[in-house]
Amino acid sequence: MRLQFIACKVMQREAYFCAARSRNIVDVVLMEQGLHNEPDKLRTQVQKALEKCTDIQGRPYDASLLGYGLCSNGIVGLTAKIPIVVPRGHDCVTLLLGSKEKYREYFDSHPGIYWYSPGWIETGVQPGKERAENMLEQYRQKYGRDNAKYLMELEQEWIKKYRRAVYIDWGLGDSEYYKQYTKKCADFLGWDYEELRGSDDLCRRLVDGPWDQQDFLVVEPGRKISENLTNEGIIKAE
Repeated sequence: MRLQFIACKVMQREAYFCAARSRNIVDVVLMEQGLHNEPDKLRTQVQKALEKCTDIQGRPYDASLLGYGLCSNGIVGLTAKIPIVVPRGHDCVTLLLGSKEKYREYFDSHPGIYWYSPGWIETGVQPGKERAENMLEQYRQKYGRDNAKYLMELEQEWIKKYRRAVYIDWGLGDSEYYKQYTKKCADFLGWDYEELRGSDDLCRRLVDGPWDQQDFLVVEPGRKISENLTNEGIIKAE
């Protein structure tokens, strides 16, 4: 098959790794990191990518793959003229861990998780000393020293919701550097540090096919993605 794989830049290493090993011809299309914070923007940009149904040579794709989970409902409403294939999951962590079951099991037994991975570390400054220092300096320049201190106190309130920094390791890139980075962030924030072995199983099956209903939603042309949170499948087609 000839496939288009639309993924967040956070998934860049993993997407290319699985695409390179696939028996199919897979074109990876990267989207801006952080769109999950603006679901309407995510929906607009991914929809635009979905409207492209041929490759750079004008050859038609058999399907478009999404390297996204539900992502704050950012994929709800997406439709295309060719089939869309979506892994069943709440966010990209499901893809990094390899299954929605592993995600749910670990999430339920380990409250207060903040996830780290090569893509998250490479595409933005993650919670830690560097981020705090950068933010403080920005506030100082905009609002003055006293206001900056107050704003930082407000900004850090959300940190109390988390207890642990968990690094998901696929063994890609400089794993030791990413692990040490995550450890330093955890130490600065007073969180526990944990490593969790990731799995390419779900991402590999996404680019390889065929797609079973338990782990993937296949949205036929003319139908749209909808959330289905009362069901274990998480998403459905309407």
